[in-house]
Amino acid sequence: MSAVVLFGATGFLGRQVKDLLVDDPRVTRLICPGRVDLDLLTASPADAADLLREARPSVVLSCVGRLSGSYDELLRGNAGSAAVLLEAITVAAPQARFVRLGSAAEYGPVPHGHAQHEDDPARPTSPYGITHLAGTLLVEQARKVDGVSLRVFNPVGPGISAENVLGRALDLMKTATGHIDMGPLDAMRDFVDVRDVADAVLHAAFAPVLAERVINVGSGRTVAVRDAVALLAEASGFTGEIRESAPDSARSQAVGWSQADTRRARDVLGWQPRIPLSDSIKAML
Repeated sequence: MSAVVLFGATGFLGRQVKDLLVDDPRVTRLICPGRVDLDLLTASPADAADLLREARPSVVLSCVGRLSGSYDELLRGNAGSAAVLLEAITVAAPQARFVRLGSAAEYGPVPHGHAQHEDDPARPTSPYGITHLAGTLLVEQARKVDGVSLRVFNPVGPGISAENVLGRALDLMKTATGHIDMGPLDAMRDFVDVRDVADAVLHAAFAPVLAERVINVGSGRTVAVRDAVALLAEASGFTGEIRESAPDSARSQAVGWSQADTRRARDVLGWQPRIPLSDSIKAML
């Protein structure tokens, strides 16, 4: 039985993780610190250690991160938060399992048709990917902590925000009068349901042994973003024109293909994605 500390419980991914933890019989206590309790963007390791000493967790989960912002904001949100928690766990909860959420953007561009494996070279081209890679490397190097970084591909589903391409499309469709303006939609992406991501987090949290420190979490399938937006339009009843005239996302504009090799998640965690993209889109609505 486990006491679990979950950071980021009100975010897109964290909400789904919290929902699963609330109903999980393995969890005896669930502590979800808010920013008032401990803001990981500004907290010191000593601040985090004080919280962990009081909570005495056997699992620490970080669903904290920044999708956009300045270099400093991205660094604090994606790497700094991991550094603070790793140092705090080392001194205040050395028995705890640590799980953080990383990103497929850590890989950077890959050849068309290549499924990205965790042992592939990581060559991110955006500040977002660079800062997430820094967080993952810290987890890999922190050998005194039983930790893992989950490289999440393109999460979609209920509660999606406009910082995600399908979330942005949905927001535009809700208010459009005749057309919407998107960026280029020819990229190929691996969309994974946020509820499947939450399930992977719990698999990582309670796995008896973690033999690997970096694990992909994706669907293992690729879909053209254009096709995914078309599915969303059909499901939402939007019949207007979808233009591709807006600027591309800075997070992924150099990456034309993204596909997870999910064998490690299956072999190490016993996890596989279950929810198809069509169901994820329905849940967005």
